[in-house]
Amino acid sequence: MTTSPQAPVDDADRTDRPKRVLLAKPRGYCAGVDRAVVTVEKALETYGPPVYVRKEIVHNKHVVETLQDRGVIFVEETDEVPEGALVVFSAHGVSPAVHEEASNRNLRTIDATCPLVTKVHKEVNRFAREDYDILLIGHEGHEEVEGTSGEAPDRVQLVDKAEDVDKVDVRDPSKVVWLSQTTLSVDETMERVDQLQERFPDLQAPPSDDICYATSNRQVAVKAMAAECDLVLVVGSQNSSNSKRLVEVALQAGATDAHLIDYADQVDDSWLDGVATVGVTSGASVPDVLVLQVLDYLSERGWGDVEEVTTANEKIAFALPRELRKDLDENPESPSSVR
Repeated sequence: MTTSPQAPVDDADRTDRPKRVLLAKPRGYCAGVDRAVVTVEKALETYGPPVYVRKEIVHNKHVVETLQDRGVIFVEETDEVPEGALVVFSAHGVSPAVHEEASNRNLRTIDATCPLVTKVHKEVNRFAREDYDILLIGHEGHEEVEGTSGEAPDRVQLVDKAEDVDKVDVRDPSKVVWLSQTTLSVDETMERVDQLQERFPDLQAPPSDDICYATSNRQVAVKAMAAECDLVLVVGSQNSSNSKRLVEVALQAGATDAHLIDYADQVDDSWLDGVATVGVTSGASVPDVLVLQVLDYLSERGWGDVEEVTTANEKIAFALPRELRKDLDENPESPSSVR
């Protein structure tokens, strides 16, 4: 990752300061990810392997590989699932067309879509019924964007980069609304909104924030510590949108350097040269065991002093999908989650 444009700090000045780690809180698993992973674990325990999952259940390499070892088969599309088999839809959500295809193939489905993504889907349907043009701020090709757009493909236009704003074509400038992918940077989203507002002064906002509370909370925690950090390590996978945003937020908020890693052994020791304060956080799809491994790695190299930087306490939890709850209720002796 590139460093932010900051005045260089003399190495001697930095090494004169004690080595320490600032550990962001909140970090790691959000309620939607926890629900999705437990859903797959419970499906394995209740129905036995194989359990098919369309796309990665969450965007984390460790989680996906661990579930594969237990008998989960990840597929790209539902036509790869044997007719009549069980398939779980990922936390990122799917379009009505995917539900229809699964029904046509007589698949048993469990929908592990995050409830906050489902909320955005409902907003798309509502504004489409009211005949609005919907400008969806998000990253092209992301699974969440594909699922959300699929709710009303004739009404939704994707706005990803700044140049996309000029390409937007609406029928009635007085009936335009913006919605967003839940895992974006808050700052990035509002930058697009401001650009859209210049073109469409009557642009309406969603009824509530679409940026997920967990995404926002993790960004706030990174901002709170970034300016004190010579290096920020973000634990998360390359295909995790919210994890990548944390690297960007750290640099924008004053961190000298920041990197995204899946595992502790991906830390390059050269990153630690002349570093006194290391910030550590993780994306919303990352189990905390991976963060603890990074802390152990740093401790072995002299960064044993860990201070937690707390900006919020999350207490949100989501019920498991109703399709799974029904079978669990009928089989109260079924084994509990290993998590």
